Amino acid sequence: MAFNITSFRSGMVFDGQRPNLFEVTIPNVPNAFLGGGLPIMAKGTSIPGGTIGTVIVPYFGREVKLAGNRTFPEWTITVLNDEDFSIRGQFERWMNYINDHGSNVRGSTSYTTKGNVQQFGKGTTVTASYSFVNMFPTDLSEITLDWGDNDTIEEYTVTFAYDYWIRAKGALNATGRTQANAITEGK
Repeated sequence: MAFNITSFRSGMVFDGQRPNLFEVTIPNVPNAFLGGGLPIMAKGTSIPGGTIGTVIVPYFGREVKLAGNRTFPEWTITVLNDEDFSIRGQFERWMNYINDHGSNVRGSTSYTTKGNVQQFGKGTTVTASYSFVNMFPTDLSEITLDWGDNDTIEEYTVTFAYDYWIRAKGALNATGRTQANAITEGK
């Protein structure tokens, strides 16, 4: 294939998607997570992945590969820490609600929620939305402290488990679908 810059540029719609145009939102979890401030302070995350396993069936000396179950890797966000620890405090409260430090008791059976990451185009329209169904935090990372680190803001990561994700193009409505329904359901 010959090099053709015109074909490449015409295929790169609106000059390609930018990885820094996104927003993370997590709705409130009663008595645990308030969700406030997170869209501003969530510094990094990823578009979710998924894996379809393989079931190998031996047959006459050969391996026949069949599609297996779908699994979803954990989802991680990176959050900037404010001086009030307001967002981190919400995650600490949510995790304590799931399993109390002292009593080893769960606060309620309703500790999951639906998290969202939206990708924006350069014109501020939503180009893709992903919702994580029945999500809850599994890991709240440490915050490193260092006397020699004067020019950065503290940050930490939060890792979540979830049942599956739903991908929709455009803004999500209350049911987690666009008006034209979901494009791909990660079920």
